[in-house]
Amino acid sequence: MEQIQSKAGQGRVADAPSGHWVYRALPRGLWPYAQLARWDRPIGWVLLLWPCWWSAAMAASAYARPGDSLMSLLPSPSFLVLFLIGAIAMRGAGCTYNDIVDEGIDAQVERTRSRPLPSGQVSRRQAWVFLVLQALVGLVVLLQFNSFAVLLGISSLAIVAIYPFMKRITNWPQFVLGLAFSWGALMGWAAEFGDIDGPAVLLYFGSIMWVIGYDTIYAHQDKEDDALVGVKSTARFFGENTKSWLVGLYGGALMLFATAFAIAQVPMPALAGLVAAGAHMIRQIAVLDIDDPDQCLRLFRSNGQVGWIIFIGLICGGAWVALKPLI
Repeated sequence: MEQIQSKAGQGRVADAPSGHWVYRALPRGLWPYAQLARWDRPIGWVLLLWPCWWSAAMAASAYARPGDSLMSLLPSPSFLVLFLIGAIAMRGAGCTYNDIVDEGIDAQVERTRSRPLPSGQVSRRQAWVFLVLQALVGLVVLLQFNSFAVLLGISSLAIVAIYPFMKRITNWPQFVLGLAFSWGALMGWAAEFGDIDGPAVLLYFGSIMWVIGYDTIYAHQDKEDDALVGVKSTARFFGENTKSWLVGLYGGALMLFATAFAIAQVPMPALAGLVAAGAHMIRQIAVLDIDDPDQCLRLFRSNGQVGWIIFIGLICGGAWVALKPLI
């Protein structure tokens, strides 16, 4: 599976890993759909999932009191599974929509011209049908939550719809991506409480800054091609000042996360997760070489670890309240 896909034949997309399970497990005819949904690049749905799980974990341990049971201080397993399925489905739908809108641009960029639409592996009609099917899966998941969360989830579609066009008109398409990819920071809280309070809003704003940061690193892979085809990005806008911007973005994200935890009265051990996440972010900035596309991709993907660190901190905070009297 080393062949890079083109109009001459199927293969893998240029920036996707070779030997992925998608190509071993799925019939050849389904490869292009897996590529549209980015099943061979799971980091996207992982990064979409983390604000959902953070919010669910923060809501579960919010306002914790001695005597609360362990299960009441941990996020509902059913919520976590629903958010997982929803993240995979809606990230796939969003990527499919993005590829439909960007087919002309993708055909001009080395890294993306092997995607299913510009390489001719699927038609636009087939892509639209696949998009609808994924969106229906997302809708089924969404309907399992309370009515407020359902309406909140549906409202996010407006941001998803405009995102692919932002790179044509603003230097800050990563900000709009942040609005969409951080929506889960509101959803987890809404699923638990049926409304939106200050901690969820602060978690949302912090997540937006985190998304802008990591997607700026990602966008440095394409800055030369983007300049040729007229696509805008924070990577091009920040340029040689990217590291300074990342200090502000990642630092701001951590401060907003910490404030959200404090207002929600999340148990103190959760802050240890933020400290560890901060160390990870500092390392990203320290080693970043914006002219090394391979390294940019590795550092972008490493933000999945940031998600785990913050989530585990929140879980440990909830568990600490329940287990401390037993120690």
